[in-house]
Amino acid sequence: MRLLRGRASPLRDLPPEVRALIGVAFMVALGFGLVAPALPLFAREFGVGKAAAGAVVSAFALMRLLMAPFVGRLVNRLGERVLLATGIGVVAVSSLLAGLAQNYWQLLVLRGVGGIGSIMFSVSAASLLVRVTPSHLRGRAQGVWAGSFLIGLIAGPAVGTIATFSLRLPFFLYAGTLVVAGLLALGALRHSELAARNAVRTAPLPLRAAMRNRAYLAALGASFAGDFALVGARSAIVPQFVHDRLHLSPGWSYAAFLVISIVSGILLLPVGRIADTRGRRPVIAVGLLVGAAAFVLLPAVPVAIGLLVGAVLLGVAGASDSVAPGAVMGDVVEGTGGTVVAVFQMSGDLGAVVGPVAAGWVADAAGYPATFALCAAVCALPVLAVVTAPETLRPASVAAPRSAPSPAEAQHPASDVS
Repeated sequence: MRLLRGRASPLRDLPPEVRALIGVAFMVALGFGLVAPALPLFAREFGVGKAAAGAVVSAFALMRLLMAPFVGRLVNRLGERVLLATGIGVVAVSSLLAGLAQNYWQLLVLRGVGGIGSIMFSVSAASLLVRVTPSHLRGRAQGVWAGSFLIGLIAGPAVGTIATFSLRLPFFLYAGTLVVAGLLALGALRHSELAARNAVRTAPLPLRAAMRNRAYLAALGASFAGDFALVGARSAIVPQFVHDRLHLSPGWSYAAFLVISIVSGILLLPVGRIADTRGRRPVIAVGLLVGAAAFVLLPAVPVAIGLLVGAVLLGVAGASDSVAPGAVMGDVVEGTGGTVVAVFQMSGDLGAVVGPVAAGWVADAAGYPATFALCAAVCALPVLAVVTAPETLRPASVAAPRSAPSPAEAQHPASDVS
């Protein structure tokens, strides 16, 4: 803990609520990383085919997408802290029961219920994150938030080797990590005035007002593009491209994904600082263009070195997309942002659902070059909207660092608390 509070710590200037959310996010991601590789294999044990096993994975994402608007309203009504703890509890119980599932349909339904709890957690946590963080620290807060998820997702599969003993064990461990996350959230946020439901804050920003804001629309486009191409299509297509076109072993796919994770992890904080000092727009635009360049490079240089260079570029793009669009959304939100935050989350979830399917369909119909061209186009399309949108970072907000905004600041958007 002394190390985290030291002068060189990236958490030094962040509000204590953000530090608590970072720990919660790590435990949630650790558990998800534990169960994700085992989930389709566990489904296959009930005698279903590959498509049905994939449906268990899709059920989680689909319920997140469908429930996001309703969850946004609940955040506005009940407050972030209540929904955050409730969402973690729902995922924990559903994971425990999934580990005890006796047939495929029980597993499918329970994973869908887990998706509902997941969107409750992510919308409330993201809403709280942007509300308690001053504008001049929002990029860095988004960076360490995304970094905690990334580290948890990397660590999860390593711990998940217990699946060699039983495919049910990861579900029980997932429930355990979520219990720890819930206790951490309740304990750390219990005495927070900013996290309390009755904290002084502005009225929720109406969604119709946000949808008239060009910066918010650009952030939605960037979030959709990132999850469509940089996450969804990349995860579905690159391993198949490595096997079919590069004729390399699966180990090269793991190596490429590891490179992407390492590069993104290294750059999250520096990119966050740039977004906080030089503006959100250049970070988003450069990240999307770098991602487009990576997808152009992969089929143009179909050898191992092209794969690794492309992975580095995708890591750069992933870091930018993890930080800056969320910072823009936080700048636009004024006060409690439940519904506006939920729609932002939906844009990413929609990209993650559509991306793999669309990329796979194009690959079957026209080949890998056409698929990568589609991904490059999706990355490039929002750039014009981004560069022509107004910059949301307020230069006047770059002031002396402070640990947290005051309750008075939480009441007034002009004082940089959203």
